[in-house]
Amino acid sequence: MFPIAFHPIYKHPLPEGHRFPMLKYELLPQQLLLEGIASKSDFFEPDLCDLDAVLKVHTKEYVDQLVQLSLDAKLARKIGFPLSKALIEREFRIAQGTIDGCIKAFKNGLAFNIAGGTHHAFSNRGEAFCMLNDQAIAGQYLLNNNLVKKILIVDLDVHQGNGTAEIFNNNTKVFTFSMHGKTNYPFKKEKSDLDIALPDFTNDTSYLSILSEILPRLIFDEKPDFIFYLSGVDILETDKLGKLSCTLEGCKKRDEIVLEISKKHQIPIQISMGGGYSPQIKTIIEAHTNTFRVAASIY
Repeated sequence: MFPIAFHPIYKHPLPEGHRFPMLKYELLPQQLLLEGIASKSDFFEPDLCDLDAVLKVHTKEYVDQLVQLSLDAKLARKIGFPLSKALIEREFRIAQGTIDGCIKAFKNGLAFNIAGGTHHAFSNRGEAFCMLNDQAIAGQYLLNNNLVKKILIVDLDVHQGNGTAEIFNNNTKVFTFSMHGKTNYPFKKEKSDLDIALPDFTNDTSYLSILSEILPRLIFDEKPDFIFYLSGVDILETDKLGKLSCTLEGCKKRDEIVLEISKKHQIPIQISMGGGYSPQIKTIIEAHTNTFRVAASIY
C-alpha cells in the first residue's frame, strides 16, 4: 500500500501521568492492520538518525545535552517529559523514520510516520513534548543531498509550528505554512512564511473554505517538489488542548484536500501524525485512521 514508519520504541512506557499521549502509537498500527488498510509488510522500523543530519538543524550544544541527559532543568521542564536514554533514542528513530519516509515517498508518492510532527523543537531547544524536529531534519537532509529544490511544509496541527518556523527562517528553499488556533499554544508565535491564525470555535465550513483557497495558491506560487504534511487531529472540537470546533468528518475532509492536491500535481508527500488530545482514545484513533483511509482511497 504505502510505507509507514513504526518502531516498538515509539510506544515506550513513561511514568504515570505521561502514558496516555503515547497510547495512540500502539493502537493506531493495530487499527490499520485490523481494517486491512495496511499489512505488516507496509511497516518499516527506522534506525537511529545519523548525528550529522541532526546537527544540520539543531545546535551541537543542545544535542549534546540531550544525548548526555544534562539539559538544564528549566529547559527540560519545557519539554514536558522526564528525559531518559530510551526517550532520546525514540526521538532519533522518529527523525530517521521521517527521512526514510521521504526517500520512499519518491517511489510511492507518499509515506507516513506513525509518530513525528515534533514542530515545537527549535534549533537550540525543545518544547511541548518535542525534542528533535523530525520534518525539519528530513527537509534539510533532502536539500543537502540535492534531492529536492523547493519544499512546502503544510502544518495543520492546532498549534503553530513555531520551532519549524524558527529553523527555516529566511530559508528560501523551504516555505512554512501553519494554519492554527490563534489563542492556542504557543502564546508567543514565531513567524512562518504564511500563518493563518484561526479564531476560537472555527468550524468545518470556515476551516475547509480557507484551506481550499490557500493551498492551491501556494502550490501554484511556490512550485514545491516535495511536501511535508503535519496532520495533527487536535483541531477536533473534542480536543482538550485545542480551541477549534472541527468534526471528525471535517478533519477527514481536510486530509482529502491536502492529499488530493499532492496527488494531482504528483508531488511526493511525507506525513507525520502530530497531536491529538481528545478525552477518549477511540476518537483520536478514529481521526488518525481517517488520514490513512483517505490516503488509501486516493493513492
